[in-house]
Amino acid sequence: MFINFRDIPGHQKLFLDYLYEFENVKEFYENDFRDKDEYSNKFKKISGSERSFRNEVPNIILKQYKNLEPSQKTKDNIASLKEKNTLAVVTGQQLGILGGPLYTFYKIITAIKLASSLSKRYDEYNFIPVFWLEGDDHDFEEVSHINLVNDSNELLKLNYGEVNPDDEIKVSVGNIKFDNSINPFFHELSKNLRDTEFKEPLLAKLKSIYKDGKTYRESFSELIFWLFDEYGLVLFNPQDIEIKSLLKPVFKKEINEFRLHTEKLVNVSAKLEEIYHAQVKVKPINLFYGNAEGRFSIEPMDEGGYRLKRKKKKFTDEEIISEIDSNPQNFSPNVLLRPICQDYILPTAFYIGGPSEISYFAQVMKLYNIFNIESPYIYPRSSATIVERNINSILEKYNLNIEDVFTDIDKLKSEVVESISATTMDDVFGKTQHDIDLALDNLKEKLFVIDKTIADATSKYREKFFHYLDELKDKAKDSQAKKHEITLRQIDKASKALYPNSNLQEREINFIYFANKYGMDFLNKIFEELEINKFEHQTLKL
Repeated sequence: MFINFRDIPGHQKLFLDYLYEFENVKEFYENDFRDKDEYSNKFKKISGSERSFRNEVPNIILKQYKNLEPSQKTKDNIASLKEKNTLAVVTGQQLGILGGPLYTFYKIITAIKLASSLSKRYDEYNFIPVFWLEGDDHDFEEVSHINLVNDSNELLKLNYGEVNPDDEIKVSVGNIKFDNSINPFFHELSKNLRDTEFKEPLLAKLKSIYKDGKTYRESFSELIFWLFDEYGLVLFNPQDIEIKSLLKPVFKKEINEFRLHTEKLVNVSAKLEEIYHAQVKVKPINLFYGNAEGRFSIEPMDEGGYRLKRKKKKFTDEEIISEIDSNPQNFSPNVLLRPICQDYILPTAFYIGGPSEISYFAQVMKLYNIFNIESPYIYPRSSATIVERNINSILEKYNLNIEDVFTDIDKLKSEVVESISATTMDDVFGKTQHDIDLALDNLKEKLFVIDKTIADATSKYREKFFHYLDELKDKAKDSQAKKHEITLRQIDKASKALYPNSNLQEREINFIYFANKYGMDFLNKIFEELEINKFEHQTLKL
């Protein structure tokens, strides 16, 4: 079953028009992902682009696998990057603990299946799936927790470590090492997972991946490797100093021409704000400088030169270029420059993104021409809600569609209770209110003949009547609700399973919830059934 994204609350108009009304947004995007007639022309342009480091990149990636033993399919995909006819289908994500929300996996599956489909259709090219490990991101709060539903039907947020929202000094999460507080994290996780035949081996495997001394990047890489290496998914670490060295020209160009870049970004962002919204706030320079103290925005100074935001560190023009040459590993792109770095290094034909990424690419596109890089197709990732058998039974029992659950939980409960009640409170009290209203109007007319003052006083008593009537209606609804406690608990269960935190399941729940109940075969089922070319929200039954 598929649901149009227009029927799901919370999606921005820019994303919806990108999917269904591309003519409305074509001025912000260079390529229409639905226009397959243009695919061949785009592939020729990308494959024909000169890449002086074409032979270097595969060797660097292989070195990144030094602690892993990739499948032959992955090795072949890495080696094929030396060939001009190899094109990449890239996706990426922050390095969320235990993989983060489910949509991370949906991105990966979309990339793998799209690469396979394209390779069959365009046999003169070789398409390979690549996962860009976004380890330079510094939002620790976003990557340090998972959500799951426990046996008591409580939606739990399990955190690793402590997050201080007031802490302005943030480091690249890819370099953060787990300490022994990972043990209480797993203890809480184990306590809140139901006992199944899959629980102990699953936790043992995850504990071997996430343990004291490993970095977020190492653990995330090992997790994704374990789950998807058999499909030939290439893991790419952009924090690698050799990759940063290749990116020196991009970093220098951003520094030397930041005024031009900012002007282009500000102009397109202003235009987006007039019609839709600008996803990312434009900064003067799209680079961060990072060291052991943290990761800081680079800002131009009025008197010339540069400084680090909230730091005393300053650079002259010559010093910052020299620093890029000497220590490129200290520099990293922000969200608007990251796609440029990605497609400077890789022959990217498609980038697989979610709604937010599709939105910020509307701003990014202006930079591709400036950097003389072919822009990829921005391909919407697959989107899905997993519906378990017991949850589907609840929907069927109360004659609900999944779209009915994508709403406020209290409103849903009220509607379900009313639908199964022999007496509908709104109807009963509505009729009573109508009858009282008519009676008072009639009374007022008769009193007017006797005394206008007394007749006018009926308005005050009318308000009191309706006030007491509303109180009685609320009490009746409460009494009715108590008669339907089981129903309410079941609706609550369905809502938390399908629309947790009033958000799509894929944005909230971690894969371990399903893996613990159904084993890792559940992921194989999702892989097989997830559609990559419908561009609607899919429901998958387990």
